[in-house]
Amino acid sequence: MKKKNIKNKWADSLTLKAKKENYPARSVYKLKEIQAKFNVIKKGDFVMDLGCSPGSWLLYASQCTGNKGKVFGIDLKKIDIKLPGNTSAFVGDMLDFSSLQSKDIADQQFNVVLSDMAPATTGRKDVDSARSFELCEKALSFAAKSLGPHGNFVCKIFQGSEFKAFEKKVKVKFKITKIFKPTSCRKASKEIYIIGKNRK
Repeated sequence: MKKKNIKNKWADSLTLKAKKENYPARSVYKLKEIQAKFNVIKKGDFVMDLGCSPGSWLLYASQCTGNKGKVFGIDLKKIDIKLPGNTSAFVGDMLDFSSLQSKDIADQQFNVVLSDMAPATTGRKDVDSARSFELCEKALSFAAKSLGPHGNFVCKIFQGSEFKAFEKKVKVKFKITKIFKPTSCRKASKEIYIIGKNRK
């Protein structure tokens, strides 16, 4: 019970920190750690954030790209926060850009594709990891079509029997592949990130 209380206190502190720093969710600290370690986003980059709600990654990515870069996000849910001038969010399915009627992203070549998408969890690890794998495959498919030369890819996946298979698929597309679990992830969580750098 004592350990649980410590974990809850730690999780709450990150949530409060995010609120204090004007981010809608604590997930921003995961991307901050990834950026600090792997430098996936550079000034002037064009970035796509798949499954961007509630918007923390959009806000941080916009800081990383600066005014000369652009950040786009897509999610089935609407973003309710105010976004910087170099950032746009669209409601829709990442696999069906025709429904968005937005040439801004339909014809855009990106330097970075981010995916923090996660399925609705069932509590069954095998089912949840399989659903996570399906989302990751879609994100990788999008990256393969939309990333420019030497582009970077960041994708959250639940660890399970499909993990190694997905890692191999990423290695086929990128010269450098890294596995990383940010310290801001809950220790009990099965989520982990695969970073693909320098698209082949």
